[in-house]
Amino acid sequence: MLTYIDGGVCAAKGFRSAGIHVGVKTHNVNKKDLALIASDVDCAAAAVFTTNVVKAAPIHVTKAHLADGKARAVIANSGNANACAPQEEENAERMCAAAAKVIGCKPEDVLVCSTGVIGQTIKIDVIEEGVPKLFPLLEASAAGSDAAAHAIMTTDTVKKEAAVETTVGGKTVHIGGIAKGSGMIHPNMGTMLCFLTTDCAISSAMIHEALLETAKVSFNRISVDGDTSTNDTCLVLANGLAGNPEITEKNEDYVAFVEALKALCVSLARMMAKDGEGAKHLITCTVEGAKDEAQAETISKSVISSTLTKAAIFGCDANWGRVLCAMGYSGEQFDPEKVDVSFASSAGSIAVCQQGRGLPFDEDLAKKILTESEVTIAITMGEGNGSCTCWGCDITYDYIKINGDYRT
Repeated sequence: MLTYIDGGVCAAKGFRSAGIHVGVKTHNVNKKDLALIASDVDCAAAAVFTTNVVKAAPIHVTKAHLADGKARAVIANSGNANACAPQEEENAERMCAAAAKVIGCKPEDVLVCSTGVIGQTIKIDVIEEGVPKLFPLLEASAAGSDAAAHAIMTTDTVKKEAAVETTVGGKTVHIGGIAKGSGMIHPNMGTMLCFLTTDCAISSAMIHEALLETAKVSFNRISVDGDTSTNDTCLVLANGLAGNPEITEKNEDYVAFVEALKALCVSLARMMAKDGEGAKHLITCTVEGAKDEAQAETISKSVISSTLTKAAIFGCDANWGRVLCAMGYSGEQFDPEKVDVSFASSAGSIAVCQQGRGLPFDEDLAKKILTESEVTIAITMGEGNGSCTCWGCDITYDYIKINGDYRT
């Protein structure tokens, strides 16, 4: 049975984390900017990365360090992306070496991530000086997860963490995670970092398969602004301390583990979409009756990515024509005269389009429904049995304010 629990990235046995301010961020000494997550033992590990051709140095270094499918720790900073900058790979390696020294492992067993401004040289000296101060603060608690979650935030307005427990092989298994992401979010992967930990015993090959399956239905189904970052990374570490029989194939235990991992990552993905820069609404787009899941996904992504649809939701305007329009330019072929559209929220539901034609509806009720902070666009296509859900947010005046002077 799947249960949501406290503890975040420290919910799994044998994981500790911490976060402090070391000076990567210079504008506010009260904002943490360096996080460390460490396991008491070696872990099976895997990652998925941005699809952007321009990739930051930490991605190249982490890929190399994951060649053997093993890791012990993650070090991450906010305030500087360490991308397209002088000595970027050297500095990423220096971050790993600094963490390895205090943990007592090889630098190759440390994974590294950065997030923030692109093109500026990272202040590696303050990171190297800060790691020995950070290490004694590591703790296997909700407080440790909270500190690390805050240390990776950039324009995020809230921390993002969650944890679940389930039964695998007769043992209680925990999976926890922290994430950051508010802008530059678009399939596949957005400007997001996500660190997942589990005490499940699972092989490197299987944890990689599980992460690929999970990212497809969670982080790759959110969009904030249509931009895909240079640093997007989702990492998972599994240390096996739950004591379950190691998962080495796609059996019942694997299915139970993946079900829990997906539930956790969908929760984190929704948090990122809801916290989109300047956003006032979380938009959920459900597509049913598509030819297949792939068609449903393409159409749902097109709707949540539509600037005009996002603007309409911001204005609480039930402009369903923009939804149909976004479906039409998705690249998928379908019969518009079979499409039904409705809007829903905690304030109710209202049908606005049937068989591709507008319906008379109560504008006041529609506005009341769209005024709620979480809104669903429900689409039925009449093409088959395919379905998919994606998440996005509205676009507001504040998005421009946030990004107009992000660097300066």
